[in-house]
Amino acid sequence: MGQEPITITTPLTEELVASLRAGDRVRITGTIYVARDAAHKRFIAALDRGEALPFDIRGQIIYYMGPSPARPGRPIGSAGPTTSYRMDAYAPRLLALGLKGMLGKGERSAEVREAIQRHGAVYFAAVGGAAALIAQSIREAEVIAYDDLGAEAVRRLRVEGLPAIVANDSHGGDAYQSERARYRKG
Repeated sequence: MGQEPITITTPLTEELVASLRAGDRVRITGTIYVARDAAHKRFIAALDRGEALPFDIRGQIIYYMGPSPARPGRPIGSAGPTTSYRMDAYAPRLLALGLKGMLGKGERSAEVREAIQRHGAVYFAAVGGAAALIAQSIREAEVIAYDDLGAEAVRRLRVEGLPAIVANDSHGGDAYQSERARYRKG
């Protein structure tokens, strides 16, 4: 874990995603999108009706996060990750449409891990409990869809150096499994 973080810029390319390995520390710069459970449910309903999503999902990262209100002079309040498995029912379909990255906390289902490999994507883990630190990486935040959902509205963020760890890579690597195994060998 002594490596320097890898700086990555959005949108994610297939080549960049293929170069990442479970356990890599990264710093994300560029535009990412925020969506949680209620927004994901609306995404799928829109797709089922043949409608477009509120943003072009190809090459993008969706951050599973519910922000707190911004303090004066800041674009956003605390911005910690939400438990990712709550989006597992929706993720494979979005990955099939070109979503390249997801950012949250906790392990993903076998179905999502398989879809990550099949579609050449990556799942980043943000550190739970580091919401204030993560918020320091956010330069701009704008609600772009589903304003009626309040904290669960879809947001576009401009981030600079947002810290994360590659939890699941496009090659089947799983940092949660490998780190548990390393710990057991102790």
